[in-house]
Amino acid sequence: MNKIDLSTAFEDDRGSITDLLEGEEINAITHISFKTGAVRANHYHKKTTQWNYVLKGEIKLVTKMPGDVTQEVIMNPGELFETLPQEWHALQGITDAELLVFTKGPRGGKEYESDTYRLDTPLIK
Repeated sequence: MNKIDLSTAFEDDRGSITDLLEGEEINAITHISFKTGAVRANHYHKKTTQWNYVLKGEIKLVTKMPGDVTQEVIMNPGELFETLPQEWHALQGITDAELLVFTKGPRGGKEYESDTYRLDTPLIK
């Protein structure tokens, strides 16, 4: 997992503009809601990169690259985290929460399951 530091590109009395991603090919943007305690994912993708942007609430992200140690972070509104191909990942709503997932690879729409591989042992139970 990689946390991406975001910076304001422009700001004036109307508000601010922040680029979440730049120079990336995006195949899908998905809105996901979480009820407190809800667990999602517990899978990995062989070809897909995902960027997780929290709109509201708190979400626990647990990841693991094969042969590496498990990482865990609490994502907060306005934070952006990247998960890479082959990276196992699971998410849990610490509170009711909303997330945008920007996807590069075969992961959106009818392709949802074509690059999704369930974990035999979940990262979050």
